Amino acid sequence: MQETRLDTARIRAARRVIDPVFLDTPLYRCEALEPGLGCTVSIKLETANPVRSFKARGTEVVASLLADHASQAVVCASAGNLGQALAWSGRGRGLDVTVVASRFATRAKLDRIRALGAGLELVDGDHEMARERAAAIARYDGIRLVEDSLDIETCEGAATIGLELVGTTPSFDTVLIALGGGALATGVGHVVKALAPEVEVICVQPLGAPAMTHSWRRRRVVTTDSTDTIADGVAGRHPIPAVLDDLLLVADDAVLVQEASIIAGMRMLLDHAGLVVEPSAALGIAAILEDRDRFAGRHVVTIVCGSNVDVDAYHRWVGAAPLHTS
Repeated sequence: MQETRLDTARIRAARRVIDPVFLDTPLYRCEALEPGLGCTVSIKLETANPVRSFKARGTEVVASLLADHASQAVVCASAGNLGQALAWSGRGRGLDVTVVASRFATRAKLDRIRALGAGLELVDGDHEMARERAAAIARYDGIRLVEDSLDIETCEGAATIGLELVGTTPSFDTVLIALGGGALATGVGHVVKALAPEVEVICVQPLGAPAMTHSWRRRRVVTTDSTDTIADGVAGRHPIPAVLDDLLLVADDAVLVQEASIIAGMRMLLDHAGLVVEPSAALGIAAILEDRDRFAGRHVVTIVCGSNVDVDAYHRWVGAAPLHTS
């Protein structure tokens, strides 16, 4: 494999600085999902931790490095999950954390960021506007800007999930990874391609937020003017060139899925796995639903990456009645 920005030795070392509460998350075959999907399905459950997403694997690495620096202040832009994770990791290491987010972000995520003790600044725009504001704060105050996916620590922290996947028995032949900024996809993809190159790495993004997928397909950065998806955690418009370069080396495919399939995936995870997940976490199931023939006969692992969802919105999307009746 050609070299990405990531380093497998550093990824192994990251496990030593990440709080064990975020490591070795459940991985299990979910047979109840299989009749509706037509393939063997295993779930890697990245929601069983204090911030209910995989993001703290990366922020733990960032915070462990910052704790040794003279400056104890840090700022990031977030759709919600990174902000919670950085607030959690920073609180444990005495860091002064500021999170910039869209005021239209999921309220539950914003409330949790405040509850974890971080400062929260809201902007009247989307995540890209929040990124611009966070960068401005970092320049003005002279503090560390954490840029998800660009900062290698966020990718290598997420990559520890890959280490936990490749050592499993029985082995799997496909991994489905939610694609947003790219930290999760490039991190897990790097480890899988380095240690289990026969496994197919497929990234999944909403049709309403396709910038990174279009960029992967065209092998150059493609931006979009807007996004239109309930999967706010992956709704970026401006891919980062260095992250795209890594993705081009580790992803075998990048696919787009419809909103209806995302909702159906959320519903299946509720009905058949007992999991309440945010839309981004259902992208893998959505990909199978839209192309059952492709995955027939395979053993697929899907990473359930987050469960920070607005309860009212969740009920609107998923409803209260069972999906299947006997």
